[in-house]
Amino acid sequence: MVKREMRRWVAFLLVPLLLIMTLGTVPVYADSALGLHVDSAILIDAESGKILYEEDADKPLGIASMTKMMTEYILFEAIEEGTISWDQEYKVNDYTYAVSQDRRLSNVPLRKDGTYTIRELYEAVAIYSANGATIAVAETIAGTETEFLKLMNAKAKELGLKDYKFVNSTGLNNSDLQGMHPQGTGAEDENVMPAKSVAKLAYHLLHDYPEVLETTKINSKVFREGTSDAIKMDNWNFMLPGFVYQYEGVDGLKTGTTDFAGHCFTGTATRDGKRVIAVVMKAVDAKGVGSYKARFDATRALFDYGFGQFSEVEFVPAGYQFKDSKTLDVVKGKAKTVAVEVKEPIRMMVKTSEKDQYVPKLVIDESKMKDNALQAPIKKGTVVGNVNLVKKEGTDYGFIDSDNPGADVVTKDAVEKAGWFSLTMSAIGDFFASVWNGATGFVKGLFK
Repeated sequence: MVKREMRRWVAFLLVPLLLIMTLGTVPVYADSALGLHVDSAILIDAESGKILYEEDADKPLGIASMTKMMTEYILFEAIEEGTISWDQEYKVNDYTYAVSQDRRLSNVPLRKDGTYTIRELYEAVAIYSANGATIAVAETIAGTETEFLKLMNAKAKELGLKDYKFVNSTGLNNSDLQGMHPQGTGAEDENVMPAKSVAKLAYHLLHDYPEVLETTKINSKVFREGTSDAIKMDNWNFMLPGFVYQYEGVDGLKTGTTDFAGHCFTGTATRDGKRVIAVVMKAVDAKGVGSYKARFDATRALFDYGFGQFSEVEFVPAGYQFKDSKTLDVVKGKAKTVAVEVKEPIRMMVKTSEKDQYVPKLVIDESKMKDNALQAPIKKGTVVGNVNLVKKEGTDYGFIDSDNPGADVVTKDAVEKAGWFSLTMSAIGDFFASVWNGATGFVKGLFK
């Protein structure tokens, strides 16, 4: 009896002691659904923009050098429009010289009296995230970095980005710009954007200027090789082939690191014909410590999830007709109806285990209809609506660039407008039909 009571007291005393000891072993950052330790993350299909996964993707955070994707987009656009050329030369000024000499930052040192081609500067930006070179590109395009900010904001609005704030072209904290930061911005300001907007920027960059990958996939190159200014540029994307965190299929896109933003990365990889884009922001390890490894570990987890759990499925083939809506009514035409069909096949990357959850839904464009009918003449291939994919159960994250892009529904044939005689006879027929219906209705009413 005494022994039993002693055991109870020992257990009573040990429970709180064990609790105290256990508290010290709990990680600072708990696992998310994918085991990520990030402030924000998103994964999308690079082809369709389908969002495959997200965590706090609408929360504005520091983006650091991921900013340079916007600078690259505007550069490619300027080249395309002929505003500047790859061979055009830039002459170094006091601002770009001073920033480029700061080796605490990622930089290729520029000569104070030097000139550099836009292609040289661009490669330093895309491979080495060189900050002085980035400002040089911005100045070449817009005259000053202050003016370049206007282009950045205009392009962000055009692309439909949300909750963004640009204060410079590089992603540095303005305090690193030695008092020469763009006019109208604060001395301690830094660029901010949600992961969803970062992914959207990357999505448009890859769609509009896929040639960017020809440079971002280079793991190492010598700047000004063969000259006294030669400097080796190792890509900061350590997931590229030959680096410590290499991942099959990675060929871009942009890292970012500042005290404010933490360790960030916009990565893209392709495998078996599928390309995905992942964004991780403020990545840390299980103890809450940020590092290069932490951001690449988080990206790896997203890539593994995308390539392992998702597949492209064709839900609707081209020419598909809905069983109960194969035709639409037509007025003033030689035919009373016209067949409609899906113009292009609908393919989408979805979680393989959930592919049976999606069903096609026909949406007719009511602006094309009058009294629930199309009006002749009607050309073959006229768009009359679209098809959306609707998930029956569970969460669907939608698309990065639209609510549901679907596919156009078009007329299968043309319908000519009926001649005046046919229209007149049809009108007379409709008149007598309405009179007859009214009369029969009246007679039936008498016997109710």
